[in-house]
Amino acid sequence: MSAILSEDALNDFISPGVACIKPIETLPKQQPDDSNPYEVTTEDKVAASNPPPAEISLTDCLACSGCVTSAEAVLVSLQSHNEVLRTLDAHPSLRPETWAYLRSQGNGINGNSLPSEGKIFVASVSPQTRASLAATYGISERAAGHQIQQLLSGPQGLSSGGNNGSSFAWVIDTNVMREAALVLAAEEVASALRSQAESYDMREGDINTKPMKPILTSACPGWICYAEKTHPYILPHLSRLKSPQALTGTMVKSVLYKKFGIPPEKVWHMAVMPCFDKKLEASRSELTSIAWAPDSLEAVRDVDCVITARELLNLAENRGISFPSLPRRPLSTSERIPFPDAALDRFLFPPPRRRAAHTLHSPSEAGPSGGYLWHILQTYKSQHPGSRIKIERGRNVDVMEYRLIQDTDHGPKTIFRAARYYGFRNIQNLVRRLKPAKASKLPGAASRKPGGSRKPGQPAGSGKDDQYAYVEVMACPGGCTNGGGQIKVSDLREVQGEEFENSGAQKVGTGEQRKWLERVDEAYFSAGSSDEDEGELTNGHDQMESHGRALGDATDVDQPHANGINGVNGHHDEDMVDGISHGKIDSMVQYWANLTDVDAQTLCYTSFRKVESDVGKNATEVERVAGLASSIGGGW
Repeated sequence: MSAILSEDALNDFISPGVACIKPIETLPKQQPDDSNPYEVTTEDKVAASNPPPAEISLTDCLACSGCVTSAEAVLVSLQSHNEVLRTLDAHPSLRPETWAYLRSQGNGINGNSLPSEGKIFVASVSPQTRASLAATYGISERAAGHQIQQLLSGPQGLSSGGNNGSSFAWVIDTNVMREAALVLAAEEVASALRSQAESYDMREGDINTKPMKPILTSACPGWICYAEKTHPYILPHLSRLKSPQALTGTMVKSVLYKKFGIPPEKVWHMAVMPCFDKKLEASRSELTSIAWAPDSLEAVRDVDCVITARELLNLAENRGISFPSLPRRPLSTSERIPFPDAALDRFLFPPPRRRAAHTLHSPSEAGPSGGYLWHILQTYKSQHPGSRIKIERGRNVDVMEYRLIQDTDHGPKTIFRAARYYGFRNIQNLVRRLKPAKASKLPGAASRKPGGSRKPGQPAGSGKDDQYAYVEVMACPGGCTNGGGQIKVSDLREVQGEEFENSGAQKVGTGEQRKWLERVDEAYFSAGSSDEDEGELTNGHDQMESHGRALGDATDVDQPHANGINGVNGHHDEDMVDGISHGKIDSMVQYWANLTDVDAQTLCYTSFRKVESDVGKNATEVERVAGLASSIGGGW
């Protein structure tokens, strides 16, 4: 378990379950008592008969409704920086020589020909994590990203130590897959809203069903876990779309397996995320190789391990590496390993010029959680020339209401209505509005709806046609930049050391934490706006593309859609929304599906399910479990 993880540090914590039955379920079965009743029992025999302590994994907790959200993250024992170091020390990373051989094979290679202990290490990094480190060390978000890449893949990073000198072949910016997620989210919403007049298939959160209005985001695993365990009537409203973290893992592992014959267990994917609850997401049984490769011998996670910004610094510290001293530049051409598929290499690692041209982070109105709602609004706005977006604050800063308004001869008309709900206090108000009508037991009485006469998803006093179409829901107050795994102002003394002491910032309180979050948000929203070392970065990537072509990659010849994905032969300017080409993303998704021979629905979407449990419902059982916990020093 990570030493920095504690209940006090988790701001999205609700409450633990009254009783955890897993220890009792995992106790060994009692053997028949064949002992002599007259035999004297010694202490040694009693000690020898004591069963080993039960181990509780995060997967166990996902199947139990006893706890919710971050209470489960406290149980994480494998997903930590220590597990990253153990894995790197246990498995040598496959070297560029292997990749040169892999790339030369027209039809892939046999996974058995790879070193038996070798693994391909892949990392994906969220922009919120980079923003947290940027604020900590007073640098730009881009520079922080370079330092993370140097730590994970550079010669002065992890490869300089350890048993095998292992390091990560690729460090992927999840903003790339976030663009895909935004486009897919907008298409999912449009498709679902067109079907409003049709009868809904109420199979909760099935992957092949369309979500009900209001459609709720599903990228926050803490919120999803809460809904699955406490409010299953929410499941038909959830977006089925995978998060950028899950999409990245699915893409890398499915392509390497389906196209190049690399077994999923040979690829080890680590994600660096702002939230402990992302460990929950990585542990979901739906997000494994079984979903897209039913012929797999075993279910291998799309994301093997999730660590946070704080744990990333611990990773460097444990290897004796000073993170702030790492180079603030990208890897050189000779240091970077290209992805074996040239088209996906250009998609996953776009040139800096393209990154700067794209509005990777929209204005602050979009929120610090990926901008799902904002992009959907911009998509509808592009389809209604002359329309405008009106934003109103709700009951607090974590509730915002958005209207897309079209001025007509008969006055303003609301085309699309949406909202943003951050933090569990606000989420609880939202789910109460969505609770189904409860039939009255009185003869002749009408059904009672929650919140008076309001329709589900409507604020008080709104009319029938004023229901929210989409709601962006995140568990953490303030959004993802305030995730439980981010560096807090209380951590600065330990992280910055002498620099913190010299700054004179000795007080740490609520006001200081609020100011600190403003600095993190500033770093997040300013990403991509800096022109620092732009020429050097662009030239380096141009050299990398030439290097990739020199390796003799056959993808451009074998795959006719490769150029279209990257806009070389495709023209998608007419469908650009907030700097993102919907046509190009759609081409990439289709190319991915063709490459793996797996349909796009399976690759990009997932399912949710109601979690049922009898934990806490039986008073005798609760007392028995509580007594067991007390006897070993636990309790609630």
